[in-house]
Amino acid sequence: MFKKIYLYLFVSVITSSVALAQQTVDVNFNGLGYLDNREYKAFIPRSRTYSGTRTTLDFGLNLDSLNHFIVGANMLHEFGAIPFFGDVAPVAYYNFQSKTWLFNAGEFPRDGLTTDFPRALLNDTLMYFRPNIQGLLTRYKSEDGTFTETGFIDWLSRQTDVEREQFMFGASGKWRPNAYGPFYVSHYFMLMHDAGAAILLPNDHINDNGGFEIKLGLDFTHKQRTFDSLSFEAGTLVSLQRERGVDGFKTPAGVVFNAYASYHRFAVFEEFYHGQGSTINYGDSYYSKPTYNRIDIIYTPFLFNHIKGQFIASFHFSPGQFNDNQEVFRVSYDLGRRVLARFKDN
Repeated sequence: MFKKIYLYLFVSVITSSVALAQQTVDVNFNGLGYLDNREYKAFIPRSRTYSGTRTTLDFGLNLDSLNHFIVGANMLHEFGAIPFFGDVAPVAYYNFQSKTWLFNAGEFPRDGLTTDFPRALLNDTLMYFRPNIQGLLTRYKSEDGTFTETGFIDWLSRQTDVEREQFMFGASGKWRPNAYGPFYVSHYFMLMHDAGAAILLPNDHINDNGGFEIKLGLDFTHKQRTFDSLSFEAGTLVSLQRERGVDGFKTPAGVVFNAYASYHRFAVFEEFYHGQGSTINYGDSYYSKPTYNRIDIIYTPFLFNHIKGQFIASFHFSPGQFNDNQEVFRVSYDLGRRVLARFKDN
């Protein structure tokens, strides 16, 4: 079903756009440099240092103010690795963007689109090793800013005789009853579909794995003058796990609480979970614990129009482990889109 929807939407959008007149060609360059040292006694395989740079160069063909085609490449170099670029991910997608709607089809960056997902559902190493979505994404934002909803489908692996068919789909959204009030409701959902290879193995089954969060939030950023940002969230996390033909959905659940405060260049983020342990394939492994607490202390030494550098010291607390820690430095840069050529309408 999802393959048919994907193909229909992609062909419909492309065929309805190619007749439009060309106007501009532009270029964009952005990237991320990171040094992420993790000292995890609770998860020895994840206790390692991630370090490298991701750079993206792409060119855009803007048919008008709404319709765009973007092509380029996203390249990863891990420090000390040979060859220099260990991974080159193509960027090639159609983009439609209006005041209320956004639609992407193809291979496009996930940054700014799904990076707000909780780490329990989508872990933070995706920005290093899987920065692109391969599929479709659409987002609606009401003109008054009180409601936003995003849905996507992301292909992970194409089925061959030996490779499995895998894709994930999900949605996220936020609703504010009052655009100027502090209260809001947010939700996040993700499910990964894992089917077998074309040549089935004995006792192999289709697996579904994912989860959802529903949270109530209070954002006091514009209601007080002490902090630059101040917000609190509380809700529930439910994971979804099923092996078809073997069992039904297992739904471990628990409560989550987040708090964020920033003042000038300093910020603190508190993340807490208590409940049944969850195993979400693309989520943070710490949520497999019945209790987990994370505290991030963030310092932003430089912040310019197109460049941001941050130090983050993270402390992870889980049953029996009270000294797991993480030290991160990231610098991100986005030079914005620059026009290379202009064309008149025919």
